[in-house]
Amino acid sequence: MDKISPDCPYPGCFFCVMKEGNPNKRRTSILKFFRELPSQDEDGQVLPISGLWNTAMAHPNDPEFVNLGIFECMAALIWKGLKNRRWLTHDQNMYIPYYAAHIIGSYTMNMEEFAETAVHAGVIPPLVELLRGRLTWVEQRVAVRALGHLATYPSTFPAVASHGEVLELAIQLASSSLEIVYSHFYQFVDGRLSYHCDLLTRGMGGVEMESRKAEEWASQLQCWSLQLINCFAFKPEFLPDICKTEFLMKLPGMWGGLVNENSPAGIGLLRTICQHKLGRSPVANCPGTIDALCNIARSSDDWQYMAIDCLIWLLQDPRQTAIRNESGSKCPGMECVKVIDKAAPALIDLAEISTLGDHKRLGDNIVSVLQECIQSHGTARNFISSHTKEQIDEVLSSRQRLKWEKNMPKEDLHIKQAAALVVKLEGNSLFSSGNIAGAASKYSEALALCPMKSKKERVVLYSNRAQCYLLLQQPLAAISDATRALCLHNPPNRHAKSLWRRAQAYDMLVLAKESLLDAILFINECSQSNDPDLSLRQNKVPDYAERLVKKQMRAAWLFREAAIKHGGVHCEGDTGDVFGQEADDSEWETASESDIGNDGRREADDDESEWKNDDNWKDVYDKASTKGDEPFALGTYLFVPSKVYLEHSEGGLIWELKAQQLLDI
Repeated sequence: MDKISPDCPYPGCFFCVMKEGNPNKRRTSILKFFRELPSQDEDGQVLPISGLWNTAMAHPNDPEFVNLGIFECMAALIWKGLKNRRWLTHDQNMYIPYYAAHIIGSYTMNMEEFAETAVHAGVIPPLVELLRGRLTWVEQRVAVRALGHLATYPSTFPAVASHGEVLELAIQLASSSLEIVYSHFYQFVDGRLSYHCDLLTRGMGGVEMESRKAEEWASQLQCWSLQLINCFAFKPEFLPDICKTEFLMKLPGMWGGLVNENSPAGIGLLRTICQHKLGRSPVANCPGTIDALCNIARSSDDWQYMAIDCLIWLLQDPRQTAIRNESGSKCPGMECVKVIDKAAPALIDLAEISTLGDHKRLGDNIVSVLQECIQSHGTARNFISSHTKEQIDEVLSSRQRLKWEKNMPKEDLHIKQAAALVVKLEGNSLFSSGNIAGAASKYSEALALCPMKSKKERVVLYSNRAQCYLLLQQPLAAISDATRALCLHNPPNRHAKSLWRRAQAYDMLVLAKESLLDAILFINECSQSNDPDLSLRQNKVPDYAERLVKKQMRAAWLFREAAIKHGGVHCEGDTGDVFGQEADDSEWETASESDIGNDGRREADDDESEWKNDDNWKDVYDKASTKGDEPFALGTYLFVPSKVYLEHSEGGLIWELKAQQLLDI
C-alpha cells in the first residue's frame, strides 16, 4: 500500500486516507472523515463525495463504509444542503445532495442489513424532503430510487410507510415526472442548469446528449416512482389510496420507453394491484384500463405476460363475473360482467400460445379460465354478449376437435389437409383478382378444414386473412388474426409478416406504442430471415418499416404530451418539429428514399398510413370484383385484378408486384 504523500496540502484528505497501509489507522481515519465532513465548509468537498459515489456504484455490497458511518454522513450532508442555501450555492456543493442520495440508494439496493443500518442512521427524513421537490428533479430521481430500495425489504418498509406523505408524493411524481423534466430542463437549450448538464453527461456531451440522457432520466424518475408505489401495493391497506380511477387510467401508458425497457413500469404495478381482490374491483371499473390491458396482451411488449395475468385474474375473481338479482340490486360484493366481454376476445386470440417466457401451458390455462367463466357462474352466462359466448364456445369446440383428430386415421387427416390447401389456393386466386372479401371467406373455410395440429399451415391462413382484413379496413379483426398466427408460430411472436400486419393495424387504431414494438420486432426478424421477400438487403432496413418506426417513435415519444402542453408540438398531427427541436433523423438512416428503386419487390401494405384515410376506399374492392380487369386506385396504390402496382409518389417509379407476394403462400 502506498505511503501518504507528505506533500498533500489537505490534512485528513480522503484520498490520502484511502492509501493508508495500516488497516487500523485507515479505519480510524475513515470513521473520523465521515464524522467531520458535514461540519466542514472547505472548498473541494465534492471530490471525495464523487469518489464515494464511484465506490458505491462499483461495490454496493462492500460493508466497510456502511459500518464506518457513511449513511449518517450522507444524511447530514443532505440536511445541510436543504437548510444552508449559502453553503449549497458555494463552490460545487450543489452536486453534493445528489451524490449523497445516490450513495444511499446504491448501498441499500441489494443488502437488507445495509438498509436497516441506513434507516437507523436517519436517512429517510432527508430523502423525503428531496422527494417533495425541495431542490430539483435530479435530486427527486435519486431520492425515489433510494426510498424504493428501502421499501423493498420487510424490515425497513414500515419505516418508509410511517411517513404518510411518501405514497402520495410517489403517485404525484409518477403522474407528473415527464412534464416536470420537460418543462424544467428539456425544453430549454440555452437556459439549462449547468450542474444538471454535468450530471447527465459527466461533462462529456453537448445539447443532444443532454437531451437524450434527460429522456432516460425522466423515464427512470417515473419508473422508480412506480416501483416505490408497487411496494405499497402489496399491502391491502394502501390499495384504496392507489386505486384512484384517474391514476389507474394512466398506468398502462406509463412505460419505460425504448430508453428504459427493463422496467415493467405501469403494467407491473397493475399486475400487483390485480393480485388482490381489493385492487381488482377498481380496475374492472375502468374500461379504458381493460382495453389497454387487452392491447398489451396482444403486443410485442416484453411485459405482455403481465397484462395476460391481469386479465385472467379479473375473470377468475367471482365478484367480477357476478350479476344483479331479479330486483336489480347487486349481489353482495359482485360487479362487472362487462369485463368478460372486453377481456375474453383478447384471451381467445392467445388461447393457442404454448409458452411465454417462464409461463408454461399458458394457452391451456386461458382456455380453462374461459370455460370456467361460461360454466361456473350459472345465470351469469345470460349476461355475457352473444358474440363473446360464440367466441368462447368456438375455442372450446376447437379443443374438442383436437381431441377427435387424435383418434382419426392418418388418411382422413391427410384428406382434410389437402382439402384445406385447395380452398386456400382458391382464396389466393380471389385475392389476386382483387376480391379481398371473397379471399377472406375462403381462408376462413380453409381454417375450418385444416387439422388443428397443422400449425404451420394455420399460421399462413391466419396471417393471410389478417392481410385481407387490413385491406378491408378492419384493424381489430386483423389484430386478432395476426395475434393467433403469432401464437401458433414456433417460436411464439416471431412470425415476421404477422408482426408487420399487426403493426399496421395498430397504426390504424392510433396505438403508437403497440405498432412501434411490432415494427421493431418485424425488423429484427427480417434481419434473421432467409426469405428473399423479407431479408434485409445490404443490411438496410426496408424503407416502409423505417417510415413506420419513425412515425411511431414520434407518436410514442415520452415527452410528447408535455411538449404539446408547453408548445413544443403544435398539434397531434405534427410530424415535423415533434421533439421541440429540429428533428434529426440521422440516427435512423437506413434505406434512403433514393434507394427504393433498387428494391422493387415489396409488400403492398408497405405504407398503409398513406392510404388508410382515403374516403372512397371502403368500396374499392367491391367495385373491383364487378369491373373485371379495369384498374382502380387505392390511395397511392394502383390495382389491377391480375396484378398489383405500387406508385412511388416522389420518384414517379412504378413496380410490379405479384399479388402472391402479399400473402404467405
